[in-house]
Amino acid sequence: MSTVVESVDVAVPVRTAYNQWTQFEQFPQFMEGVTEIRQLDDTRLHWVIDVSGVHREFDAEITEQHPDERVAWTSVDGPRHAGVVTFHRLDENHSRVTAQMDIDPEGFVETVGDKVGLVDHRAKGDMKRFQEYIEARGRETGAWRGDVDRPTP
Repeated sequence: MSTVVESVDVAVPVRTAYNQWTQFEQFPQFMEGVTEIRQLDDTRLHWVIDVSGVHREFDAEITEQHPDERVAWTSVDGPRHAGVVTFHRLDENHSRVTAQMDIDPEGFVETVGDKVGLVDHRAKGDMKRFQEYIEARGRETGAWRGDVDRPTP
């Protein structure tokens, strides 16, 4: 399993950055290889991705979500991955968004891509495109301000 950590500073308030991140169906606008995301309910998402000729569909569950602070998830089927995105206020109009993902490559193409740094490169590009996306808009396309507590063990 590989761990990827990427951060980007965005010139929007933390609330705006967080609100936009909760608009999962907009991810294909800035995430390379993400074809579609459907929000099934408040905590379940269906992902469709096409990366390097490999097509995958899987469901993920939001395991923790706190407005303006964090969104955590884990896959429930398909490729194994989990992660958390945190939001940090730098000042009134600037925020830092940090994504940490644990990814377990599945199959030859994904394993090779992981070994040559494709996952790191893609995460860096996705975070940069998120920065450009939200800064160009200046405001979020929507928001979900609900709270999801971490499951108790």
